[in-house]
Amino acid sequence: MSNPYRKPRLTIKEYQTVTRINGPLIYIDRVSKVAYDEMVEIISPDGEIRLGRVMEVDGQTCLVQVFVGTDGLDLAHTRVRFSGHVGEIGVSLSMLGRILNSAGEPLDEGPQIIAEMNLDIAGLPINPYERVEPREFIQTGISAIDGLNTLARGQKLPIFSEAGLPGNELAAQIVSQARVIGANGDEPFSVVFAAIGITHREAALFLDHFRSSGAMERTVVFMNYANDPTIERLLTARAALTTAEYLATKHNRHVLVIMTDMTNYCEALREVAAAREEIPGRRGYPGHMYSDLASLFERAGRLRGQAGSITQLIMLNMPDGDITHPIPDLTGYITEGQIVLSLELHKKGIYPPIDVLPSLSRAMNAAIGAKHTREDHRSVADQLYALYAEGRNLRRLVTIVGESALSREDQLILDFTRRFENEYINQGNQNRNIQETLELAWKLFEDIPINLLKRIPHNILKKYGGRKE
Repeated sequence: MSNPYRKPRLTIKEYQTVTRINGPLIYIDRVSKVAYDEMVEIISPDGEIRLGRVMEVDGQTCLVQVFVGTDGLDLAHTRVRFSGHVGEIGVSLSMLGRILNSAGEPLDEGPQIIAEMNLDIAGLPINPYERVEPREFIQTGISAIDGLNTLARGQKLPIFSEAGLPGNELAAQIVSQARVIGANGDEPFSVVFAAIGITHREAALFLDHFRSSGAMERTVVFMNYANDPTIERLLTARAALTTAEYLATKHNRHVLVIMTDMTNYCEALREVAAAREEIPGRRGYPGHMYSDLASLFERAGRLRGQAGSITQLIMLNMPDGDITHPIPDLTGYITEGQIVLSLELHKKGIYPPIDVLPSLSRAMNAAIGAKHTREDHRSVADQLYALYAEGRNLRRLVTIVGESALSREDQLILDFTRRFENEYINQGNQNRNIQETLELAWKLFEDIPINLLKRIPHNILKKYGGRKE
């Protein structure tokens, strides 16, 4: 087996000084001139070659992470070869439409990928000065996102789900519907999909959706199944982002990166940290998890003078539905908002069950308005939020005093809340453009007295709502 990340150099250093094996890690003694992140070949006693990378160097001792596990290795007969190169992946346009593993090797029945170039899977840091603020509006076709938590080109936005919620179905729908709406018109994304520790059933759901929607031909799939070695999950996300950077910078494409499930990625981080006997942080996760996640999420964005862009949608399941858990908590700090799915809405049969109140898009203001969507977008969104928040409070009050005790205006707001959930948030598999989303909001406002529409300027009410000043 050859190194799929890069061909080894002509002079290879080989050692047979393995002193310790601990989970997916091995320790090699009496090494020299070994570098951090260097790729390694581990030869088992029966001649099988496995891949790994250097995670730590301390004097003449180094720690190697074995990608496919350490079963069958022993201290006496295991040999280790250091390649002298960091982890790289061969990339080319022929990857579009293909299903690959974390090393870029085909999992489908297609031919091997002929690389146009080899790129470091760790990526290169982006000069902050060269970054451009996410601005262009991305139409996902989902009203609760487009109207209230707008996604911008170059943004990184996580979707917080939990067990039993259709987070993967929502991600698959966004892949097939997402369009960049800008000066050059309606342009579909190239998609890089990173499946991190998902089940075969979940993988089939995504692949079937990609193929039936016609999105497969513009999608690169990196697949890591739940029964694959957990260590490979750490590589899958980086290989996917490296491919996205290639498509965006070399071919000026708008790339949408979907990573699911980042909870599995963090569990793999915790497993490796435990094997390294690191001092654990909150709930046993390593203290460096924040910086590790940031090294992935900060690879999204736009660069000055370049037409291409990378937008990230990050899927994660909140353990026990706890949004304060370290994984969603740290993710929310790094990214530019979050989309939160609601178990309560899901039980009502509402799809997608997006809870708009705790959801947020910090790049929304730059991506909406007369230049990108419509001049009434911001005020309409503010008014929807205000009425829905008040309606949710009234629901709690109704459980105490009953609906008959409410005033006429309160009953109108309560009715608005029901319609908002059933007509605006709930849309099934329908693909709505931004005009349809905004017009639907104005339809919901029809029964609301003008004195309650406090967030909408009078000129906007007159122009779009048919209301007199």
